[in-house]
Amino acid sequence: MRVVIGEDHALLRDGLTRLLEASGFTVVAAAADAPGLTAALAQPDVDVAVVDVRMPPTLTDEGLRVAIAARAARPGLPVLVLSQYVEQLYARELLGSGQGGVGYLLKDRVADVAEFVASVRQVAGGGTVLDPEVVAALVSTAGRGSRLDRLTPREAEVLALMAEGRSNSAIAGRLVVTEKAISKHIGNIFDKLDLPLSDDDHRRVLAVVAWLQGE
Repeated sequence: MRVVIGEDHALLRDGLTRLLEASGFTVVAAAADAPGLTAALAQPDVDVAVVDVRMPPTLTDEGLRVAIAARAARPGLPVLVLSQYVEQLYARELLGSGQGGVGYLLKDRVADVAEFVASVRQVAGGGTVLDPEVVAALVSTAGRGSRLDRLTPREAEVLALMAEGRSNSAIAGRLVVTEKAISKHIGNIFDKLDLPLSDDDHRRVLAVVAWLQGE
């Protein structure tokens, strides 16, 4: 699996490269600034990008902007964004297309190598992964619209855990219920959010997007 890394801090960039290559990925480029990242993501055979939000030259939001532009040029390009802080607008903007293959993690999560590598694989496979702290911040500020108001408190809890990228079995373990009960809750969520029939992975992404946008 071919990976592009966008990270301006040399030690972290080198660490991510070594970590991913040791886990079976091929790092085809490790960019230190936005122009370098733009060029790297223009390659047609990139499978997934791991990108810092803030990169030179201004250290504001260049990394994210490059990632969003790359996804616009190549819809569905898997992108996992890393950030030092919870930046809510960026999480919503990244997920706004309704397409899978996106993630937003705080950099602290890299310390858990197995979890981080699993997140990269999940995003590369078209899944959605959100850091629990990002989810918590979005829960505290997101407006709620009519469709989301249809959900029961338990269904809303299940949807928040879905936004973290948890599987049905992981959600069941977290809530101490059966996996069958979680499947039923998720089916109810799909119905109440008026999500069109398609594969469940795609509908999970659409449900998370609706939740993030407060629709």
